[in-house]
Amino acid sequence: MNLPLKYNIRNLFVRWRSTFTTVIGIALVVAVYVLMQALAAGLEAASKNTGFPLNVLVLRKGSTAESSSQITPEQFRVVKYLPQIEKDVLNMPMVSAEVVVLINLPRLNKSGEANVLVRGIGPNGLKLRPQVKLSAGRWFDPGKREVVVSKKLAGRFANFGIGQSFITAGTRLVVVGWLEGEDSVYDSEIWMDTDEARSIFDRENYSSVLIRVKEDAALKDLISRIESDKRLPLRAVREKEFYAAQTRTAIPIKILGNFLATSMSIGAVFAAMNTMYANVGSRIREIGTLRVLGYRRRTIVLSFMIEGVFLALIGGVIGCLIAVPMHGFSTGTVSFDTFSEVVFHFRLTPIIIFKGMLFAIAVGAVGSILPAFRAGGVPVINALNAV
Repeated sequence: MNLPLKYNIRNLFVRWRSTFTTVIGIALVVAVYVLMQALAAGLEAASKNTGFPLNVLVLRKGSTAESSSQITPEQFRVVKYLPQIEKDVLNMPMVSAEVVVLINLPRLNKSGEANVLVRGIGPNGLKLRPQVKLSAGRWFDPGKREVVVSKKLAGRFANFGIGQSFITAGTRLVVVGWLEGEDSVYDSEIWMDTDEARSIFDRENYSSVLIRVKEDAALKDLISRIESDKRLPLRAVREKEFYAAQTRTAIPIKILGNFLATSMSIGAVFAAMNTMYANVGSRIREIGTLRVLGYRRRTIVLSFMIEGVFLALIGGVIGCLIAVPMHGFSTGTVSFDTFSEVVFHFRLTPIIIFKGMLFAIAVGAVGSILPAFRAGGVPVINALNAV
């Protein structure tokens, strides 16, 4: 014979003070867990959203980031005219030799300085990245010391307003536009002309070469051709694969989130356990009456377990609701790949919400196990004689 669920629910509301305390504790734990997972998901999404399926990125062998790679002008000329490369309307190869440099700039809120990534792009650099759009202003004119900055960076760094300027490497650069990269890594960059960047930052070589191929089969042929050519100590990789692999920054955040959630969950488990023990202590005679009416020990144990899980479910729902307003909120951190500022959004997905609810259920189940067995193990005579 099973106890009706309304019996468990009613008991939680009768003892509302202890129930409220436990629910809030579990809610805060779930909110922290969900937000940290959303933070990591946002970082991963920024990398995975970057790139075009038919683009190939060429770097020096052994380089894990563009900022540590070097490609000589002679090597670029060899790569530029490989037959697998697509041509534009003027029958020119769709390639962009690029320079990537880190510069240090002051934050908008005057809280210090941070590294920002400057990307010098070739004439076809914009065509190779259709996801990047101009948000305001205009694109830079080569040779005029002009730059276009990410709109998201403009909200985090000083002197990034359109028409404003900043000094780096002894040169004053004027901001003439804002770009948006559809939540990709390009939302964390400053763009300018590649040859101008080489001149300003005294770079003899390029950092990378971005190439558009004709079709998927040509992509594989191009990668094989570049990596097998002994004249070219270079490696080629699909652009999307390269950026998808740049997710190491999210790993420490996930670890930290799991550590914080685990640490806080210990307190939440004890809070749930305390509430359930209090319920058992105040319902000794009630438990004895249930046993006399024919309810078995395992039924009573299950009943108290259900109460604990239901308590945790309420806390889980509230915790997820606390986290929901942060979805889409823009923030930033330092990339472990480029050591520059990375701007991204909190990304609250259904999977993260589901994990948060499972986490809450686990806390409730663990916190109610001992009290439930305590309730089921009370002797009938002792229970009926309890005051």
